[in-house]
Order: sequence, then structure tokens, then C-alpha cells
Amino acid sequence: MAVGSVAALPEIARADEGGVSFWIPGFFGSLAAVPGQPGWSVTEIYYHDSVSASGNVALAKAIEIGQIPGSLNGTVNANVNANVNLGFVAATYVFATPVLGGQASASLLAAYGNNSSSLAGSFAGTVTGPAGNSFPLLLSNNINSSLTAFGDLVPQFALKWNSGVNNYMTYVTADLPAGAYQSTRLANLGIGHWAVDAGGGYTYFDPKTGHEFSAVLGFTYNFVNPATQYQNGVDMHLDWGASQFLTKQWQVGLVGYVYQEVGCDSGSGDRVGCFQSRVLGVGPQVGYIFPIGDKLQGYLNLKGYGEFDAANRPSGWNVWLTFNLSPAAATPPTSSRPMFTK
Repeated sequence: MAVGSVAALPEIARADEGGVSFWIPGFFGSLAAVPGQPGWSVTEIYYHDSVSASGNVALAKAIEIGQIPGSLNGTVNANVNANVNLGFVAATYVFATPVLGGQASASLLAAYGNNSSSLAGSFAGTVTGPAGNSFPLLLSNNINSSLTAFGDLVPQFALKWNSGVNNYMTYVTADLPAGAYQSTRLANLGIGHWAVDAGGGYTYFDPKTGHEFSAVLGFTYNFVNPATQYQNGVDMHLDWGASQFLTKQWQVGLVGYVYQEVGCDSGSGDRVGCFQSRVLGVGPQVGYIFPIGDKLQGYLNLKGYGEFDAANRPSGWNVWLTFNLSPAAATPPTSSRPMFTK
């Protein structure tokens, strides 16, 4: 598990079906491709997210949870909001034996927390139902939904290679729909369907100067949601981070992401059309590395994103506080090895 990064998060009304995607931007952070030390590591994360949307996103969410029984041709004056507080625990094992000349690792992430969502406003016009019949609709909604439960499970396998200041990685991850999900409930902590995501990344890191830049590009394939017969399109995402180590322990910099759905939504349950989502985010980060005894190392990272240029997706801001406990580096930070593990 990369220090300063997190695996995909539960459903919080964000993209694709009803504004919800498997991939949550911010998955990877700085030094994402730098290899780590062999053995077990544990990552704990507190995550807060606050987002809102109106128009098509609110309409799509109302259709998804069954408030509107068809496609609406009319006016929408509604808003959807979500506030999420979650805790994550990820266990990672880094293998000592090389695989394809690189370093292999396997992770499993679990989540528990609260999702509080609301949908308020009015929908007026003509509704075309699944059978093709049309009828007038005038509906006012004021729905509040709150859920505290476990989220989906997220396994990940990664390979990383180091060549001086250049580091490379490839990964594959998936969503196992084991979390709390009901298709007619506004707030959920699971997405209700399987998904597979894969990609690759690069990190430039010079321990002598403290300069660092990372970028990870990936794509998500979503399977059909069996509860709604809705299939999200293919999602593309680019996460990046840039930082400077002021000392051997303190790191400051910027993080950001670009999320763009490149495929159209589909399936017999799709009544909103292609519904391609997009959002950009950027914000600051600060990190601190410290020894724990002779054999362990701690890492704290605080980062936040402000979102903009959103389309068919709620947007707002989010904050991540990450603590990583891992084996200490085998050589001093001033050597050619990275000054901390992943």
C-alpha cells in the first residue's frame, strides 16, 4: 500500500450510476511507485468528504432509488448532498522474492463509517415509463438518509521497479460488493456491483535533493449492477502528487487528480443516457516520517482536495489523514535507497 494513498472508497453519490463510481480520485499520492521494505505494513485512514450537486445528478439519483419510475422530460429543481466520515484499515504484505524483476505486494482494505445523504427539490414534466407509456409527473422530494456500516472489500496487487531516481509500478485492484447496499436507499456504503481497475504509474524521487513527482493512470471496468441492471461506462483517472522534503522527516507539496468517464453508461436499467462524469481536484499535502523503535517506521500524511469543473457528478472537498506503520528502511535515508518505505 502506497504511503499517502488509499484504495477505492465506498459509494458516496459521486459518479456514473446516480453519480457513483468505484474509483474515488485520490487513490494514489506522492511516491506511489517507490518500492518498500519486505514484510507486513498497516495503513489506517480517516476520510471526510462533503459533496453536492443539482440538475441531472439529482435527477439520476432520484431515478436510481425509484422516486421517478422512468425518464423525465421536464424541469428539475433539486439538490443532492452527501457528508461522509469513514475509517479504513489496509493490510499489505511486500514479498522479498522478486517477481518479473520487480517487487510484488498484496493488500486488502476494509472500511467502516457513516454516510449521511439528502435529496431535496421538485421534479415536474412528463415521464416515459419502461413500457413506453407517458404520463405527467409533479413530485416534491425531501429525503434524508444516514447509514453506519461496513463498506466493500478492496484487494490490490502491485509490482514496482526501481532504477536510480526513477520508479515504475503497475497494479490491479477490484471491488468485492460485500458492503451495505440497497438500490432504493439514498445513502450506501457499497456500490452493489463488481468492478476491476488496472493501471500504471511513475515516480521521480531523488533522496539527495528531496525532489519528488508521481503520477498514476488507470482505467475501471464496471460489471452490471444486478439490482438495477445498470452498467457504468469505463472510467479513466489520473492521480498525481508533487512534493519537496525539507528535511529527512518533513515533506510538503501538492496533490491532484483528473477523473473522466470515457465510456457511456448502459444496460436495461439506464434511463439517463450516456451520463459521462468528470471532475478535477487539487490541494496541499504535508507528511512526517518518524522511527518507532529499531525496526519500525511511522508515516503521517494530511492532504486535502478542492474539486472543480465537475460534470454529471457531485463535487466539493475532501480530506485524508493517513497513518502508515511499516518496516524501517534497511539503509540510512541519506543512501541511494528511498528515505522511507511504501
